[in-house]
Amino acid sequence: MGDLASKVVKAYEGKSLAELADAPVGALQGVSESDAEQLNSAFGIKTVRDLGTNKYFLWAQSITKLAE
Repeated sequence: MGDLASKVVKAYEGKSLAELADAPVGALQGVSESDAEQLNSAFGIKTVRDLGTNKYFLWAQSITKLAE
């Protein structure tokens, strides 16, 4: 995954993987507060873990990989 620090906002740099998994999705670079609110509203996603384990996102990722 390369440099993990470049994938999260400054406040979450240096956090453990467990802490990052339980962090709000806004901890990810490029996810705004508005994006986080929309993810929560549409899919009930509040944390990085929720995003990474969301069935719709996993299905889309699987379909994409299989299509390659």
